[in-house]
Amino acid sequence: MRVLGVIPARGGSKGVPRKNIKLLGGKPLIWYTLKSAKESKFLSECLVSTEDKEIKETAIGLGAEVPFLRPKELALDTASTLPVLTHALSEMEHQGKYFDAVCILQPTSPFRSSGFIDKCIKKFIQTKADTLISVKKVPDHYNPHWVFEETEKDRFKISTGEKQIIPRRQQLPNTFYRDGMVYLVKSDLILRENTLFGSKISAYPTQGDSINIDTMEDWRLAEAFLKTNMQKPNKLE
Repeated sequence: MRVLGVIPARGGSKGVPRKNIKLLGGKPLIWYTLKSAKESKFLSECLVSTEDKEIKETAIGLGAEVPFLRPKELALDTASTLPVLTHALSEMEHQGKYFDAVCILQPTSPFRSSGFIDKCIKKFIQTKADTLISVKKVPDHYNPHWVFEETEKDRFKISTGEKQIIPRRQQLPNTFYRDGMVYLVKSDLILRENTLFGSKISAYPTQGDSINIDTMEDWRLAEAFLKTNMQKPNKLE
């Protein structure tokens, strides 16, 4: 299976301005994701998708492939991931390169463990999934069977639609949330069905801490994580 790694890195981030090339632990944020991608044995190719010339130059300086600039309209706050991937696949097809799947690697989730990308790709292939997402388990007290939706003023219902709440923690089904580390999607879903999620969805659990950087508070957590882990062997270097 030919898998294209796509690292989306637009220039107009608001929560943390210019975050994709902002220095974290002395290195541009995007460096951490590029490092993980370079270590992968299962990614056929990997590219950075950006509209920003400074991000392009930084990424190339770090050894990344940036074979094109994406249109500026695909880098607005309102732009979704799907057209960015469609554009990337189409640009690669124009170069005579075709891929069975896309692996989305967000720079805002920088701390992937060694070999994590390949573990996800391996499971994606083995399970014959349309889509695979990396996930973390929802803590029991946030389980959707114990979450309530407001239907009108001072009226609530169980979010799952059940009439009776599950009384015991041991009876709760395991539920998971996307952690942003890895998304794998078949190219056909993107190009022909215009979606990222097919009928066969698989998942790979992330072990340990995961940080998704959207705000300055997230950035401070990432700095604290680095400070704690940089001295440990087999970490980040």
